[in-house]
Amino acid sequence: MTLNKNELKMIKAGASISATLLNALIKGFTTFMDVGRYLGSSIRRLFGNSACPLD
Repeated sequence: MTLNKNELKMIKAGASISATLLNALIKGFTTFMDVGRYLGSSIRRLFGNSACPLD
């Protein structure tokens, strides 16, 4: 079965942003920010000599 040009123009694709996709993007961004925050805090403690002693 083939479609003619008019029928092909009427096809709507599913190119919308769903709530699941949006939630995944926000979670990924939040995780990325948290890793950066933890890494920055660790570097600041290491070079600022404010880390807890290991003894």
